[in-house]
Amino acid sequence: MKQLFSFRFLFLALALFALLTLTPGLRADPAPRLPASNSMIYLPLVARGASGPTLAGCPLFPANNIWNARVDALLVHPQSNTYINFIGASKGLHPDFGSGTWDGGPIGIPFNIVPSTQANVPISFYYPSQSDPGPYPIPPGALREWGSDHHILILQQGTCLLYEVYDASTSDGGASWSAGSGAKWNLNSNALRPAGWTSADAAGLPMLNGLVRYDEVAAGEIKHAIRFTVRGTNGAYIWHARHPTPDHDENSPNAPAMGQRFRLKSSFDISRFSPEVQVILTAFKRYGIIVADNGSDWYIGGAPDARWNDDTLVREFARVRGSDFEAVDVSSLLIDPNSGQAR
Repeated sequence: MKQLFSFRFLFLALALFALLTLTPGLRADPAPRLPASNSMIYLPLVARGASGPTLAGCPLFPANNIWNARVDALLVHPQSNTYINFIGASKGLHPDFGSGTWDGGPIGIPFNIVPSTQANVPISFYYPSQSDPGPYPIPPGALREWGSDHHILILQQGTCLLYEVYDASTSDGGASWSAGSGAKWNLNSNALRPAGWTSADAAGLPMLNGLVRYDEVAAGEIKHAIRFTVRGTNGAYIWHARHPTPDHDENSPNAPAMGQRFRLKSSFDISRFSPEVQVILTAFKRYGIIVADNGSDWYIGGAPDARWNDDTLVREFARVRGSDFEAVDVSSLLIDPNSGQAR
């Protein structure tokens, strides 16, 4: 009887082993199977979250867009020191956004959220050859940037189209508008402007997705690069920018190109900053900042919000110097020079 029991136990063990080994879905492989030797393995070249930034139910471009690509592991650009010295190694950053008013108007670049049913209005441009023609869904009483540039940014819900206008003005209460240039962006697409074209920003880039917004800071994470300005460039542009400013008075061969990416050095200690500014500085390390326009050196773009603490922003930004940054080479992320998709 003992021998019969042992035989039955051995038979059942062998049957169970065969079942687990040969039946799909029941087998637990100890490691992933490797492809055949003639297959190609593609590994990610850049860390990226499962989803990119969003606003009002729309993506701020696809998650694999270059704006949303982390650059903390990329190589330092060979001209990094030259660029930093031109912009100002000893200069502190400045938040070009805040709460309250400055010189009679809000601090920063506001944006408008409109429904898909928002009525379009006529708009004309004095740079029509590089502008997307109207009409645009500019709402009555549209929020417009205070100061000289008079940007209007409009995100249309439902369609997820972004409309951006430079130097906007109206003489009939908003029934029609005139402007310098205008650009339309499909936020579900990686498409760039035509080569050589401007947008509402000098570099030919979108603006809204490159602003520091308080809602992202309050949520604890910014998952995209930030736009900033420099007094001059080298008169060229690099991917993913599309437009140069070759005749600008402050241009220099030692300056960066439009679209050049910088990042805060990983060694920079952010623990001594306020929680809100730590969120921003972390984004500077992970996603970096992008030369988007001519203007004051190291001025960081953002949206006005009553919840910003201006004193904290100005004081703490000033403690971050140009020498705390380094230029990065994003060429390894390039797939197609006419697309914003990144590896």
